[in-house]
Amino acid sequence: MKRIFTVGAALGLLMSTASYADSFLRYGEVEGWKVFIDEDKKSCLIEAVDDSENVVQMGLTEDRGVGYVGVFTKAETDIKRDEKEAVAILIGDNIYVGEATGMRGNITKGYSGGYVLSDDPQFAEDLAKQKVMVVFPEKEFAFTVDLTGTYKAMEMARKCNAEQLS
Repeated sequence: MKRIFTVGAALGLLMSTASYADSFLRYGEVEGWKVFIDEDKKSCLIEAVDDSENVVQMGLTEDRGVGYVGVFTKAETDIKRDEKEAVAILIGDNIYVGEATGMRGNITKGYSGGYVLSDDPQFAEDLAKQKVMVVFPEKEFAFTVDLTGTYKAMEMARKCNAEQLS
């Protein structure tokens, strides 16, 4: 039986192009995921890039109370910065519904995509333990995200985050 959960919308730019190169240090890499330290926020995030140069990022908001997932592409999209769009996300047997906030140029020039926020531990567990995430945006076509390796990458990010607090 599928369960339906809610994910929240990202409220503003979590990462800007200008600060990405300046305030992010590479912490490590595991199973295709890179772990970065955000020196400004004193927190860590994970990032993977697929063969088509699509980028997936996961991390914590500045107060560390909420996790985020962002997906970005160089492909042509109608996504507008700060525009909210309904989204459904299928991970394993669970469906999460909520809003995504659009972003452009956040990683490097030419990328667009969006973030969702969630403080649901089940969402984080599904991201860590499942292999595929299917995203159903309101205006665009559905797409899949390979989650292979997220468990170990999230573990490394937890260790990295703990080190930033000490």
